[in-house]
Amino acid sequence: MKVIEMTGRTVEDAVESALKELNLTRDKVDIDVIEEGSRGLFNLIGVKPARVKVTVKKDFVLEAKFFLRNILDAMKIKAEIKINEKGDTLYINVVSPNMALLIGHHGDTLDSMQYLVSLVINKDNTEEFKRVILDIENYRMKREETLKRLAIKFADNAKKYKKPQRFEPMNPYERRIIHSSLQELPNIITYSEGEEPNRRVIVEYKKA
Repeated sequence: MKVIEMTGRTVEDAVESALKELNLTRDKVDIDVIEEGSRGLFNLIGVKPARVKVTVKKDFVLEAKFFLRNILDAMKIKAEIKINEKGDTLYINVVSPNMALLIGHHGDTLDSMQYLVSLVINKDNTEEFKRVILDIENYRMKREETLKRLAIKFADNAKKYKKPQRFEPMNPYERRIIHSSLQELPNIITYSEGEEPNRRVIVEYKKA
């Protein structure tokens, strides 16, 4: 995080000089006034310049894009990176002809990349934590819709055959989708069993 101190005839002069030095606009920095300055007697005796400390704000979008671009270049994958910052969350969407490679098995590669981006942009950041949602051409939304449909189908089979229905192993995010989708259905219970990374959701019918 870059920090500079600057002096000027007034606080405003010092700030403007700092912004010019950094080539940034005021919204990109934090400003602390160290010394208000004094015009002195007749503007001649006891004149003290104003002094400010200007700290460049952390640019989460730029850091995330830079890190992702390095990963993609190392993988020799051409892709367009789109980032939208909303509040405390970065929504990142990657568009690439190598979509399957970036997603991995049930999103394993995608989840790993999301974790790494979050780790990098939040490193040494004590004031603000940025949540990262990384997607590849809306894969997560499509996967969520697929899981919800599967959840209903498994619940129907559990009720029809009176036998527990076992999903294949899933990551915690996908398991939560299954649990959430079925929590309001009467006589249907869900729970997880097994150890990571082979933990899976079980759907059972329990007669009232």
